[in-house]
Amino acid sequence: MAEHADPTDRPLTDSSVAGDHSKTEQEHPANTETTPAQHHPRLRTAFVVSLACVTAVAGSAGWLGYRAYRSHQAQQRSNHFGAGGRQAALNLTTISYAPVDADVQRIVASSTGTFHDDFQKRAQPFIDVVKQAQSKSLGTVTAAGLESEHGDQANVIVAISVTTSSAGAPEQPPRLWRMRIGVQNLDGGAKISNVEFVP
Repeated sequence: MAEHADPTDRPLTDSSVAGDHSKTEQEHPANTETTPAQHHPRLRTAFVVSLACVTAVAGSAGWLGYRAYRSHQAQQRSNHFGAGGRQAALNLTTISYAPVDADVQRIVASSTGTFHDDFQKRAQPFIDVVKQAQSKSLGTVTAAGLESEHGDQANVIVAISVTTSSAGAPEQPPRLWRMRIGVQNLDGGAKISNVEFVP
């Protein structure tokens, strides 16, 4: 009687080995999908560096834009105070006896604080003198500059040429004055808060 061959004693053939391998591959398929970053690690590094650069540039642009905005605001405020100082000097030195009441009222309306109160108290005697002398004065600003600025207040130095005349008197040569005019920003307008003559 022929003995049955033990299946485990069979010699390994290429087909049996191949069969085992294919079975293993079917049971545990290899993960063949890979990301570009796994294939190219430098690509991921370049992406991170690029993102950091873009963020830095955007931050710098934002900061520069903010600084430019603040600088523009400061310049506008300085221009506002400067214009207020120039106009104040003209109001104070351009007065004629015919419309003197309106001229004085313009000064009162464009002033504030102690200066406003003092000028208003002296307004009527000043009007009387101007009318009696039939005087005229005309101011011309020759130069102006912002001396200092603190919040809503500033000092403006104004150089002004003033020509005066009165009835029965010879024409006077222009006088050059320098004034330090305190300006305060109130209700969107620059108002006179103080006036000093400076050498």
